[in-house]
Amino acid sequence: MALNPDTRRAALDAMSGSELDVLVIGGGVVGAGVALDAATRGLTVGLLEARDWAAGTSSRSSKLIHGGLRYLEQLNFRLVREALRERSLILDRLCPHLARPVPFLYPLRHRVWERLYVGSGIALYDVLGGRRGAPAHRHLTKREALKVFPSLKEDSLVGAIRYYDGQVDDARHTMMLARTAAEYGAHLSTSARVTGFLRDGDRVTGAEVLDLETGQHLQVRARQTINAAGVWSDELQPMVGGRGQIDVRASKGVHIVVLRHRIRAESGLITRTPTSVLFLIPWNEHWVIGTTDTDWDLDKAHPAASRTDVDYILEQANRHLVTPLTHDDVVGVYAGLRPLLSGESDDTSQLSREHAVVSPVPGLTMVAGGKYTTYRVMAMDAVDAVVRHLPRSVPSSVTDQIPLVGAEGFSAAWNDRERIVGETGLDRARVEHLLQRYGTLVGELITQIARHPELGQPLVGAPTYLKAEALYAATHEGALHLDDIITRRTRISVQTPDRGVAAATEVADLVASALGWTAEQKANEVDHYLRRVEAELDSQRQPDDRTADAARLGAPDVRTARAI
Repeated sequence: MALNPDTRRAALDAMSGSELDVLVIGGGVVGAGVALDAATRGLTVGLLEARDWAAGTSSRSSKLIHGGLRYLEQLNFRLVREALRERSLILDRLCPHLARPVPFLYPLRHRVWERLYVGSGIALYDVLGGRRGAPAHRHLTKREALKVFPSLKEDSLVGAIRYYDGQVDDARHTMMLARTAAEYGAHLSTSARVTGFLRDGDRVTGAEVLDLETGQHLQVRARQTINAAGVWSDELQPMVGGRGQIDVRASKGVHIVVLRHRIRAESGLITRTPTSVLFLIPWNEHWVIGTTDTDWDLDKAHPAASRTDVDYILEQANRHLVTPLTHDDVVGVYAGLRPLLSGESDDTSQLSREHAVVSPVPGLTMVAGGKYTTYRVMAMDAVDAVVRHLPRSVPSSVTDQIPLVGAEGFSAAWNDRERIVGETGLDRARVEHLLQRYGTLVGELITQIARHPELGQPLVGAPTYLKAEALYAATHEGALHLDDIITRRTRISVQTPDRGVAAATEVADLVASALGWTAEQKANEVDHYLRRVEAELDSQRQPDDRTADAARLGAPDVRTARAI
């Protein structure tokens, strides 16, 4: 099932043409997961996303699928066990093409008690995970640890423990969830903003929708509506007459991206900081380093990283590195907002990562909180909550048995990659790159390249990616704007030192016809992207959140601009 402008228009027509069983609001990982869960139970489903798949929190994570070691210290064994079970499902069954195990070192500063304390916790982590999906942990001496991670300062540890977690391409995973939901019959639309709710007395019966691509106003009727809007959840509550039964608080997490050669290591690193946790995470040809954990009450669509945020991450990383990183090493910066359930603590790092499902008014259910790893459980709980109010019996969730598109047969395709190398003339590294992004859907790209051999060439402005990948994002992966392609279908925006500026015109030329752009629209797309990059760079020069937010808002959202 391809996602493109034609299938989007057909989905909006279908949603507005008849009453759905379930309408989902929000195209992040939870919303896409809800759509898949409901569709695979035989329900008629629609999903509305105001911007793009994973445009918010779900494209700005640490790229980890993990149980959460720090929750063991909080004695939250249930959350850790649940997350580790989901980690195993994701790695082994649901999307092995997008997720894989990644090793981490936990450096020890004290010789006896810390090894016992931390070692016991990580051993319990392995036990709770059932040792599925990732190898077991191992204790290392100082010499062994430095051999694994030569860039570590010798005085920063007396030994270490190596353990494994999972890594996933979050934005692609969310988009693939949406494609899988469409494969099972869900109607999906991005650039569709909910502007109000339809009511029958006190009951919510659907939503008023603005198509941001055309300016058209639509009504979508549904027996049950699920609000899975993450940090935007509270903003939808006034549309039904007040606040809901839970409050969602946004915590900003900032990450920086540096080139892989700047840190010599065969493993990631995790350690504590004064206010959060420091991760150094190997990510293909780069490192992702973060994160911060601070309250955020400014613009939710484009959370801004300030110079203070970047300085803090560099300072914490350099406490452990032989060769310090500088601002010149940073090729990318991104900031995301965690949707935390508000509690009594003023410290966002202490707020709950568990989720809640509530129904503030009849016909409307809200799911909020949680963490990326447990998206499937959140989706299942939300659908469980609404099916009780449907007029027929509905089967239980089966999403633990539903591989995402591209996953079925991936192991065989991976083992057969030498044949793909021989047939396409692409080098082995390139074929592996494609398989780990598309899985068994790679054949669709190969078909495009066979028909148009020039698509087999790398993008000049971002040679990690082929021209075919940019076009495929528009024809099959639901990208409607240049920003969607450079920021989420690929990660050019944070993987190239110029933030994708050199690739912008090249990509726009490739996709203009597929997206039906006029010459003026194409020029506007490039201009918007360049202004966005400048606004982000400007925000990263500012000293605090408020000045950074003001700088970032210098470039409006491309969909808002189109609607006006």
